[in-house]
Amino acid sequence: MQVQQRTHRVVVLALDGVYPFELGIPSRIFGAADGHYEILTCTVDGRPVHTNADFTIGAQHGPQVLATADTVVVAPVAPDRIPAQLSEAVAAALALIRPGTRIVSICTAAFVLAAAGLLDGRRATTHWQVADAFRRMYPRVDLDPDVLFVDDGRVLTSAGAASGVDVCLHLVRKDHGSELANKVARRCVVPPFRDGGQAQYIEQPVPESGAASTAATRAWALERLDEPLALADLAAHARMSPRTFARRFQGEVGLSPGRWLIQQRVVHARHLLEASDLSVDQIAGRVGFATGASLRQHLHAAIGVSPQAYRRTFQTAR
Repeated sequence: MQVQQRTHRVVVLALDGVYPFELGIPSRIFGAADGHYEILTCTVDGRPVHTNADFTIGAQHGPQVLATADTVVVAPVAPDRIPAQLSEAVAAALALIRPGTRIVSICTAAFVLAAAGLLDGRRATTHWQVADAFRRMYPRVDLDPDVLFVDDGRVLTSAGAASGVDVCLHLVRKDHGSELANKVARRCVVPPFRDGGQAQYIEQPVPESGAASTAATRAWALERLDEPLALADLAAHARMSPRTFARRFQGEVGLSPGRWLIQQRVVHARHLLEASDLSVDQIAGRVGFATGASLRQHLHAAIGVSPQAYRRTFQTAR
């Protein structure tokens, strides 16, 4: 007899001063995942909360539902509402979360997790504009302001605004595989995986007039991941010098061309591990790694598991 799996419950915590856009992200992404998730929204006292816009939001639940969550998502608040320390109500609400529950912050909600001591000794991220303030307030947190999100096991943090979409899609992919995550992304009309990190969105000097983009070359390279692409090959396709191309690529993507190529090869390898029965060596050849050992090394560096372990996990999920 087949055992019916319990629906994974996601509880979203809305604090006073919440951003409405980010508050709605978990419901939109997890709600498009074919019924695999139940999404509830709560406040610390069950009452409506003010947003950073000109309206309030009423949630149907009080903090008690946090004790029933499999995943808790804390929505961000406006920078002027970032707490130097947790209020008694917020601290009491967070204390209801069961040990082992997965906890996610979007944007400035990382300050809430840090104030609760949940990020001490962990790698984390938040919006780049408040990164300096975060470091001053929470020096025990290993802050990386260049990435879109950080998965540190039980605790995940994401950067500004739309990176909440990235981290929620990542969780769907982690829980149920790329096929469902890609389906959710198509339904929500968002990319299933964004290139680079938050660094590409940090304010930079205005580029010189007529500066060419590397986007066409990135698309060209994605169709040739099985080939040994060097910086000179990419620069030649973009009709730039290698030095100019590397500088422009870093500014647009937030990664060097070499790191970006490795990232894309790992992403494609993960898809093939999930969706095909090709051997590790065959997949390595398909994505441009010289050997299966090279694929194992890069996959482990990216997500901390071997190809065999990854395949067992996600082919079972599929």
